[in-house]
Amino acid sequence: MEIDKILDNIYSLPESSKVNLGKYITEISYPKNFCLMQADKIVPHIYFIKRGIVRAYASTEDKDITFWFGKEGEPVVSMKSYVEDKPGYENIELLEDCELYKLETASLRKLFNEDIHIANWGRKFAERELVKTEELIISRQFKTALDRYKDLMRDKPDLLKRVQLGHIASYLGITQVSLSRIRAEIK
Repeated sequence: MEIDKILDNIYSLPESSKVNLGKYITEISYPKNFCLMQADKIVPHIYFIKRGIVRAYASTEDKDITFWFGKEGEPVVSMKSYVEDKPGYENIELLEDCELYKLETASLRKLFNEDIHIANWGRKFAERELVKTEELIISRQFKTALDRYKDLMRDKPDLLKRVQLGHIASYLGITQVSLSRIRAEIK
């Protein structure tokens, strides 16, 4: 997915603002299994996925808990680092070879002060990330694993073909055996 479309999906920018923002965006590629972000480290940039899939997870003593998947067109950001310049909570692992757009947070903040359209884009970006987090919390608190699986089938069906079942089970908060039962029940 091209960067102009990704940016406009967040908030439509005038062409001059898009060009100005584009000066600070670079394309990079990393291989599958690369750790893009590490918990307890400040991440001084945000990414947008051009091609590929990533997962966000937190580690406990005995396992990793996946709580988010990102795919083409989506931002990848440690909000704690982005907003407060503090170490984030999450690890971000690439589940496929990925092509990404990278934007330094310091450059973006500079642009916020220079261009009201980019500042509004940044506000919409943060608002969208907040809503995604809120939806995730509500889903975890009030929906069953079956309902969350159905939501995944409806909203991101391609993930079910591209992501290991162990990661999907972790995302749903269940074992792989329980996930197999849910999948059999739906068929």
